[in-house]
Amino acid sequence: MCELFGFSSQKKENITGYLEEFYSHSVQHPHGWGLVTFEGDQAFIEKQPVQATKSEYLKARLLDSVEAENAFGHIRYATIGHVDYDNCHPYTKKDANGRRWTLVHNGTIFCYPPLDMFINIQQGNTDSERILLYLVSLIDQTEQEAGRRLSAEERFRVIDTAVVDMAPDNKLNLMLFDGEQMYVHTNYKDSLYLLEKEGSTMFATVPLSEERWEPVPFAQLLAYQGGKQIFAGTKHGAEYIDSEENLRYLYQIFADL
Repeated sequence: MCELFGFSSQKKENITGYLEEFYSHSVQHPHGWGLVTFEGDQAFIEKQPVQATKSEYLKARLLDSVEAENAFGHIRYATIGHVDYDNCHPYTKKDANGRRWTLVHNGTIFCYPPLDMFINIQQGNTDSERILLYLVSLIDQTEQEAGRRLSAEERFRVIDTAVVDMAPDNKLNLMLFDGEQMYVHTNYKDSLYLLEKEGSTMFATVPLSEERWEPVPFAQLLAYQGGKQIFAGTKHGAEYIDSEENLRYLYQIFADL
């Protein structure tokens, strides 16, 4: 599976050491890496469809300190989608009101028909990109119906409803940022942890240090701003559990990459 990294803070902090540890895991996740830092509504994305530990660009990038208030990292183990640039995370898209949404995902959508309408308009061919396009379309639709921009809590409720509907029978570990708040969700046991420090919260698929990492609250969408949790969504209980049928499906797709 892929690995995720997220960071939310009250102020810019140096996260280089954590990123170095995170990207060192790419030996087991060799199909691409990505990094995004945020400045207001801008997302500065850097990514390559190569193993992170073999990237000269990333090696040089980490020689300088990476400082951020909000950031995502991703290392990819391809399941759906070929190994190329368009299939590397993060994905980003602006909504109709100019708000930028950015997503990283670890998992597989085995069946969720509302995503199918985006197959012919996405740039790559991953289910992860379709998740982002779908969520942004829901925000656009809701804001159009309301005739105004949604508040942070209203946006959270839209995303929460979508996640609750999408989670059953699908592996949905994701992090999403809308320029203001960071959304975090896991429904696969022991696959997302958080580290709370003064003024910041960090997220990772596996702990990146000897510090006190704790499991992210399970099967429930959360939102963070400035390093603090601000919203908690529906406790939906839709745990994803690997099945023989799903594993056969993944093996077949991977064989075709």
